[in-house]
Amino acid sequence: MKTLILHHDDCLRHDPGPRHAESPARITAVMNGIKNLPGTEILPAPRASVEQLELVHAPDYWQRLLDLEPTNESGQDRVTLDGDTFLSAGSINATLRGSGAACFAVDQVFAGKARNAFCATRPPGHHADASTAMGFCLLNQAAVAARHAQMAHGAGRIAILDFDVHHGNGTQAIFEDCADVLYISSHQMPLYPGTGYPHETGCGNILNLPLPPGAGSAGFRSIWAETGLPALEKFAPELVIVSAGFDAHIADPLGQLELQDDDYGWITSEICSFAVANCGARVISVLEGGYDLDALASASAAHVTALTN
Repeated sequence: MKTLILHHDDCLRHDPGPRHAESPARITAVMNGIKNLPGTEILPAPRASVEQLELVHAPDYWQRLLDLEPTNESGQDRVTLDGDTFLSAGSINATLRGSGAACFAVDQVFAGKARNAFCATRPPGHHADASTAMGFCLLNQAAVAARHAQMAHGAGRIAILDFDVHHGNGTQAIFEDCADVLYISSHQMPLYPGTGYPHETGCGNILNLPLPPGAGSAGFRSIWAETGLPALEKFAPELVIVSAGFDAHIADPLGQLELQDDDYGWITSEICSFAVANCGARVISVLEGGYDLDALASASAAHVTALTN
């Protein structure tokens, strides 16, 4: 079986502005980095259904996004949702492809049709909660995929592992009262969005692993090896979802954790080794942050190479 790469050109049409860090060029960089890797198969990302979205997101929130999206006839380039989160013509289809890719990836790994999967889609999702867009994010694709796995495949326990440089406050807020979903996040602190302290434990299902600026490879690997991965093993999930942000890279302009490509390969290999031994190898990964294009390409390649191995 191969590692699926799920992508759609609709993800290039979400346009938050000419100087925005979360640009369409991010997806081009990722696909250039991973498109020729052996052991992969690229498939088009489908759009999520409204029923899938509403497993997580409030119906009135989704309707508000639909109502606010600019049209070519409206004459608006984009609508501001918060200081750095925007809707343009094409944003709805882009974010639907992200959640749709994640749900399709879940279907494929549970059906035994793929070893695992990486969703090369944008915009990212882990800052979006059930009813709020923020931090470049419109819909929370990792959360939608987790609930889809439970509703469509009868999965009981799901783990979401997040190594983006920013804390996934939206994912935490969605699941903080849900004992059937484990959320583990390593992230830089202090940094946007100002959440992710160790005392934020939800109902015992949230594990935050904040790291100081400059923590580097040693700090990142130590906190996952000593705390994050043992917690994953103890939880014993039936599926692992990875919020794969690559903005902790040493070259990234939005963070200072100073990780290397090899660190992304290492954590991915550790996650996959756990999954092979404990949950039928079921791992799906969704792209979150990463804003230096060269680093994004090389770190994504390290991540996907580890998935294939």
